[in-house]
Amino acid sequence: MLETGDISRFKKVGNFSSYARCVDSKRHSNDKKKGSNNRKNGNKYLAWAFVEAAHSIIRHNKTTHRFYQRKRAQKNGALATKALAHKLARAAYYVMRDQTQFVPERLFS
Repeated sequence: MLETGDISRFKKVGNFSSYARCVDSKRHSNDKKKGSNNRKNGNKYLAWAFVEAAHSIIRHNKTTHRFYQRKRAQKNGALATKALAHKLARAAYYVMRDQTQFVPERLFS
C-alpha cells in the first residue's frame, strides 16, 4: 500500500496491473507488431514484490501450485510466474480498493 499510494488514482484494475509491470507493453494489429510502448514505465519495486509473492504462494498453496504447473507446461517458468504475479496484483487492487481481507480461494474461483 505504501508503494502504491492512493488506490483511487487507478480507474480500473488493468491500470494498476500495468503500473505494477505485470502486463506486457506491446502493440499488435492483425498479429503484426506495430510498435512497442515504454516497458520501463511503472513501479519496478511493485513488479519485484509481486513476483516474490508469487514464488512464496507457489510453495505454500496447492491450488496455486497446480495453476503454476499448468501455465509452466504451456510456456515456461518465467511466464508462469509472471501470470501468477498478475493474478496477485489484481487481487491486491481489489483488497486495497474494497478494504477487505485476502481470500486465497477467490483467486482461482
